[in-house]
Amino acid sequence: MRKEKHHKGWNEIKTNDSWAIFKIMGEFVNGFEKMSKIGPCVSIFGSARTKPDHKYYKLAENVAKKIVEAGYGVITGGGPGIMEAGNKGAHLGGGTSVGLNIDLPFEQHDNPYIDHDKSLDFDYFFVRKVMFVKYSQGFVVMPGGFGTLDELFEAMTLIQTYKIEKFPIILVGTDFWKGLMDWIKSTLLETFGNISEKDLDLIHLVDTEDEVITILDNFYKNSGLSPNF
Repeated sequence: MRKEKHHKGWNEIKTNDSWAIFKIMGEFVNGFEKMSKIGPCVSIFGSARTKPDHKYYKLAENVAKKIVEAGYGVITGGGPGIMEAGNKGAHLGGGTSVGLNIDLPFEQHDNPYIDHDKSLDFDYFFVRKVMFVKYSQGFVVMPGGFGTLDELFEAMTLIQTYKIEKFPIILVGTDFWKGLMDWIKSTLLETFGNISEKDLDLIHLVDTEDEVITILDNFYKNSGLSPNF
């Protein structure tokens, strides 16, 4: 009896997995249709836990404002903290403000600075991550946690393996990122040889909004803006 019940459970799982394909397809179709219309954007990542009185919240807001003044839109994960700061800066700068929201049991709720027609909701992290990578002309990575690191290393991996076009990855906050970058260079590169030196060419470590804009402008001075794959 136990064995029969076990197999029945697996059959139910397989059936549910098959039907989930349609929901996944729906998220991709809706995302592609909406994101293809927004124009060139830069994604801003960072902690959902950063409070409005923190220096990195204000810096993210200033970075986003500068980005839209330079002619790009801003994409964030749509939630609080650094994401809110990014959308707020884009909103105050009169530019495109996109939020790719994810349904989470904690931390995540829409922030009020997303353009009403550019707020997308996702159940699947992997679908949401495709939208970030495909429609971003650059990643601006503020201090954050596991989710921020996940986006950072996924972008680096995709560029390293030639799965997407190259774009600048800008780490903002030397005091936060220096330890990680030192470890990558000394351990991954020099000691173990697990990466090559050119893998780090597109990563920039900065502290100001003006440096972010300079890097973006220099990168795209002689190349067009388009989706990454």
